Amino acid sequence: MKRQDIINSINQTPQWDVVVIGGGATGLGAAADAASRGFKTLLLEAHDFAKATSSRSTKLVHGGVRYLAKGQVGLVRQALRERGLLHKNAPHLTGSQPFVVPLYTWFDGGWYGAGLTLYNLMAGKLGLGGTRIITADQARKLVPTLEDHNLKGGVIYYDGQFDDSRLCITLMRTIFDHQGVALNYAPVTSLIKQNGRVAGVHAKDAETGATFEIKARAVINATGIFSDDIRRMDEANASATIAWSQGIHIILDRSFLPGTHAIMVPKTEDGRVLFIIPWHNHVIVGTTDTPVKQAELEPVAFQEELDFVMSHAAKYLTKDPKAEDVLSVYAGLRPLAKSNANAATTAAISRDHIIRVSDAGLVSISGGKWTTYRHMAEDVVNRAIKVGGLEQRPCLTASMNLHGWTSAPNDEPFRVYGSDAAALRELITEQPGWDQKLHPAYPYLVGEVVWAARHEMARSVDDVLSRRTRAILLDAEASREIAPRVAELLAAELGYDQAWQEQQVREYDQLVNKYSYKRLREQAKGA
Repeated sequence: MKRQDIINSINQTPQWDVVVIGGGATGLGAAADAASRGFKTLLLEAHDFAKATSSRSTKLVHGGVRYLAKGQVGLVRQALRERGLLHKNAPHLTGSQPFVVPLYTWFDGGWYGAGLTLYNLMAGKLGLGGTRIITADQARKLVPTLEDHNLKGGVIYYDGQFDDSRLCITLMRTIFDHQGVALNYAPVTSLIKQNGRVAGVHAKDAETGATFEIKARAVINATGIFSDDIRRMDEANASATIAWSQGIHIILDRSFLPGTHAIMVPKTEDGRVLFIIPWHNHVIVGTTDTPVKQAELEPVAFQEELDFVMSHAAKYLTKDPKAEDVLSVYAGLRPLAKSNANAATTAAISRDHIIRVSDAGLVSISGGKWTTYRHMAEDVVNRAIKVGGLEQRPCLTASMNLHGWTSAPNDEPFRVYGSDAAALRELITEQPGWDQKLHPAYPYLVGEVVWAARHEMARSVDDVLSRRTRAILLDAEASREIAPRVAELLAAELGYDQAWQEQQVREYDQLVNKYSYKRLREQAKGA
């Protein structure tokens, strides 16, 4: 998958049926949908695929228990259906995760037991497992590190889990599988208009500065937290439609949650939901819901968010995490669709999606949630078909296997590659040392860097360590140590010199500071 070949195909195509702006979950889903229907489809991403929100989730494919409590039954039912479909369409990237909801009052047992039973029933044949109430002793056995002071019992339920950025890379590969085209580091700079209608985009190659004039019958704006920026290329005075909400997570080692079950606290003292989840042999704790005033490509956790997550982890775990236990911190911004201008908090804004079509025909989609990406894509492509006057063709994605699908996913460390695992195993035999670990803290092999460059459009150290692998999330400081080796491998594959390697290492070193709990604490003290 050579970048120049992709650029040549863009330059040689006089007109596309659908151009999608944005390479996160929504945009990649839309492009995969359009390409699978046989439309000539191009996706353009300003940075890297999943660079922003789509790589920073809680790693859950779920209906959203808290949305059920708020009466958003339609959203929950839809999300549960999509959860089930994703398990069928990408079994190498998803799994069933059992949860324990700890009960510290007898009243909680009836309330949460009934709610989670309904949650499971709503999933129907696509359910992942039954719901039942357990005793305090059973809860302690399943979650040995669960705080048991005043513990009355627990409720077991099941939800889905996935690797978010790996699913994005899989969707990118799926686009190409269906003869579509996707290009990262290709920001859209303006819209092309003919007779007052959007007829394409101007874009550029961020690596070379080369520009593109790209004609299209329909243009979809799926840029998430930056959606309003694209809308203002169409209408300079377009009103804001996005509210940004920050959520953070911390990563701990597996000793903090040694069993197979996760913990879900439906309502903390300030009304938030807290998850403590095993993931890639580590533990994720989060999240927060903090309104912010502007979109940031690399948001940073606020001290009050860190304090909240740390204190609540200590409240529900017998092993209280200390500063030195936090392996990584990551923050992400939710692009919430502002359908309700009177919502008191970002937590009160619905996670449903909204599609807007401008007078000039720009199709913009905002809001939604990771779990419903496929349904969102179906909706927005259906709208784009009408706007662009394209032939009506049915959506195929509900039963479409994503790239790498296999009926028997491989065990770690290559499970996320699905059916590509065999080719990866062959690649790592090409050179001595490619079958060795990048670092003792990670399962990742040297050859996976080469694979990411050759087959997954990785262009930087950040691309490899943040999204092709999840190294920066699993242990931020350890990822700093291997950045020079990754830069060296990428330079050999992509044809860059020593100066490029050194610049990559400097840039990545600065990035790690935003994920390192130690550095964040130091910055907070120095502020």
